[in-house]
Amino acid sequence: MKKLQVLLFLSIVLLSFTVVNSQNKQKNNPPLFSNFSYQGNDQVYIDNPLKSDEFYTPILQGCYPDPAITRKGDDYYMVCSSFAMFPGVPIFHSKDLVNWTDLGGVLNDVTQFNPHNTGISQGVYAPGITYNPHNDTFYMIVTAFSGNLGNIIVKTKDPKKGWGNPIKLGFGGIDPSIFFDDNGKGYIVHNDAPDNGKERYNGHRVIKIWEYDVENDKVITGSDKIIVDGGVDPAKNPIWIEAPHIYKKDGKYFLMCAEGGTGGNHTEVIFKSDSPKGPFIPAPSNPILTQKYFGRDRTNRVDWAGHADLVKGPGDKYYGVFLAVRPNEKNRVNTGRETFMLPVDWSGEFPVFENGLIPLEPKLKMPKGVTENKTGKEGFFPNGNFTFNDNFTSNKLDNRWIGLRGPREKFTAITKKGLQINPFETNIKDLKPTSTLFYRQQHNRFSLVTTIDYKPKSDKDLAGLVALQNEGSNYVFGITMKDAVYYVVLQKNQKTRRDAAINSTIIASAKIDLKKPVQLQMKANGDDYEFGYSVNGVDFVNVGGVVSGDILSTDVAGGFTGCLLGLYATSTNDARP
Repeated sequence: MKKLQVLLFLSIVLLSFTVVNSQNKQKNNPPLFSNFSYQGNDQVYIDNPLKSDEFYTPILQGCYPDPAITRKGDDYYMVCSSFAMFPGVPIFHSKDLVNWTDLGGVLNDVTQFNPHNTGISQGVYAPGITYNPHNDTFYMIVTAFSGNLGNIIVKTKDPKKGWGNPIKLGFGGIDPSIFFDDNGKGYIVHNDAPDNGKERYNGHRVIKIWEYDVENDKVITGSDKIIVDGGVDPAKNPIWIEAPHIYKKDGKYFLMCAEGGTGGNHTEVIFKSDSPKGPFIPAPSNPILTQKYFGRDRTNRVDWAGHADLVKGPGDKYYGVFLAVRPNEKNRVNTGRETFMLPVDWSGEFPVFENGLIPLEPKLKMPKGVTENKTGKEGFFPNGNFTFNDNFTSNKLDNRWIGLRGPREKFTAITKKGLQINPFETNIKDLKPTSTLFYRQQHNRFSLVTTIDYKPKSDKDLAGLVALQNEGSNYVFGITMKDAVYYVVLQKNQKTRRDAAINSTIIASAKIDLKKPVQLQMKANGDDYEFGYSVNGVDFVNVGGVVSGDILSTDVAGGFTGCLLGLYATSTNDARP
């Protein structure tokens, strides 16, 4: 009798679990994505094919700004800003400065770094990375605008094997970097407001230095000192001195900073001192890198160059990495701030970026001793024109796929038929984690196509594509339903002012046959974006005509990021035909 009761109880539990699981599955109604393909086709790469001894710059296309770099032996590691993207602080490895491997993100534990309720341009930015040979340890230092973290540092013996827990540092300001002197003593430099908040003008900032307690991983109280006040020439009221790095060469200390703001007046400047705590004297030849002097009509225009870091490359030749942008024909910055590289001449007293004061070219000679450009091959990060295909058949998602305000693993599942995205009850416009898997736009001219198997259950359900600059500037192109009829719909979301509500407009919609999976397409030609679908895999039907990419550019939308292209699902849809 007891066995019968137990069996009956287990049957009821199993039936209840099955019913609840079925209800949840119906409620979540996950779409299945497969056969994703992104193809970039910028004219600059067609016009400038590589020779066997050349490589392209930018070395990281798309939104990879604020680069910092370090070296241990023949291993180079580079980090960039990620803001509210997740994981935080993308990191790359190279043996030769040409061929880079994407290692994912440094801050990949959401219990330690959680930008769940921040704007896309918050989170973390302007990291520094430094190898300390005195204790064989790598340090990544960054400002985190979420989770009450502030300036933090994380450490590791091997960046390929993960990083330690964030250590909070007791100072304010932004853009920190760490420097270790020949005697092992540590220093941190960063941007800050003038002491006592006494700004002489808008954009007046200072560079501060702290002594760093290497044993206890903290700054030494009372050791802080302003080493640059305003910039190179204080009489001219220079603005936004930031992104400081200290280097030591021939017994002298060099402080390199960005100046002018991360826009059209961006420059890189250099100072020299006999001590890491100054006084620092500016070089007479400043700036050592800028693109601010040239007209907008130049061919293959690159702009906003600055925020740099230096490293000794192969053959002990110096190289610099820095951010810059490649505007499209309407001066839009949809690909965001990217990571560029130039050789640096330090044969004289001060370093100078070679050809950094003339219009930048798209190609560089490979460093001495580097014999093969493997970009886009054998697992190395691609550049130039390339195609990225993903059938979602591997056990782990490619590191180029990222989440926003939270980990991608919370809403994705790899199945035998493709990638399942389990929709959150959040909308793309919410300041919350959204169930969207993002890929950075890396070209001004690109096409993207993916197959989706999906049948919405109500008008609250939507799945498809999104092109996003931020939560208040984006396009949604997806499949939903109304009155038991399936539709594909194109929605434009735009916030015209920072304090205004988001204005949502349905640009176009069309009935769609969902008897079998369909293909969704997005493509751009400079500022012109188009969206379409295909039910037969051959013929694409345009929805909404040609729409402007202006809201996908930082010069219109504001902020610091580039356009992100996403596979999106939601159970709180408001894009209704």
